Amino acid sequence: MSEVYAARRTRLRERCNAAGSAAALISRPANVRYLAGAAPQRAALLIGKREDLLVCTGPPDEKPTEGRPDEALPVHTLPGPGPAGDPAVAAADLAASQGADSLAVEEHHLTVARHRAIRSVAPRLRLADLGGAVEQLRVVKDEEEISCLRIGAEIADQALGELLESILVGRTERHLALELERRLVDHGADGPAFPTSVATGPNSGRRGHRPTDRRVEEGDFLSVCLGATYRGYRCEIGRTFVIGTSPADWQIELYDLVFAAQRAGREMLAPGSAYRDVDRAARQVLDSAGYAEGLPPLTGHGVGLEIDEDPQLAPAAMGKLDACVPVTVEPGVHLPGRGGVRIDDTLVVRPEADGGPELLTITTKELLAL
Repeated sequence: MSEVYAARRTRLRERCNAAGSAAALISRPANVRYLAGAAPQRAALLIGKREDLLVCTGPPDEKPTEGRPDEALPVHTLPGPGPAGDPAVAAADLAASQGADSLAVEEHHLTVARHRAIRSVAPRLRLADLGGAVEQLRVVKDEEEISCLRIGAEIADQALGELLESILVGRTERHLALELERRLVDHGADGPAFPTSVATGPNSGRRGHRPTDRRVEEGDFLSVCLGATYRGYRCEIGRTFVIGTSPADWQIELYDLVFAAQRAGREMLAPGSAYRDVDRAARQVLDSAGYAEGLPPLTGHGVGLEIDEDPQLAPAAMGKLDACVPVTVEPGVHLPGRGGVRIDDTLVVRPEADGGPELLTITTKELLAL
């Protein structure tokens, strides 16, 4: 992996040099991990004029879930916390000592206080905004990254499948969410990719619903959205079920509609497809059925070291998909007071010659009565 991390840093260095910056300071944790292999708390990465350095306040490999640093990358350990021990500030000082006259920083991540501290320790450095350069590099994944996502999806599928085999009636949303997160860890995940959402009855179908003490009842819709983190990479799956009885006609109709919308979005996943066209394909199915109001702002998003990455599959999104970009497709409808349906998969964009989009989350999308 050292060669992989070195190649990533080289690509970033080339972008910085082309923009007129001799060095770059990376402070956003996911970006540090992408370029260095590890992201200890508050660590910063210097893409230096003479050498690259991972700057941190303690041993960088003391927490396995934070990753293990590239063995070829020098580590500069600071004596302790406090302003003098701020890795980002120390990295800027090191950049100046290497003879850099300019430094690109992630302004979207640095606090005002950190930005001022950098200026105070290296007043001669010209600071420029790196923008989302690293995030752009992260969009297309290599096969090692996709392998981590694939394993995470297998873990999430396994945890969800085991829960569906248990007795659900009478248990609270909160209890079920905690059990799912425990099962993720039991099966090898670093932890949940995001707070697990379990929604029953009138809560079902809400995007990002926080579990409550409402208990599962006969006839409820039960919608679940969870994800596993494996070696830092995060996937997502969402499914909706009916509890304890045959579905009502309105539940079947709503489920079939959301399923059709999700399928339309998935079928648009191909290299060269516009982000907005994927969103439009799913959204039009729901719009034509009279559900234009109250739809979520996007149909899906990228996943990787963070659960919500570029690209955004939304009506006004600019750009086109590339091969090897993992995304979610997650349309949903919520009817106030009744409940709703969400269906959510993680897929990897592949060309038609390679079989089309690769589905990572394979739990059935049949409307099951549990």
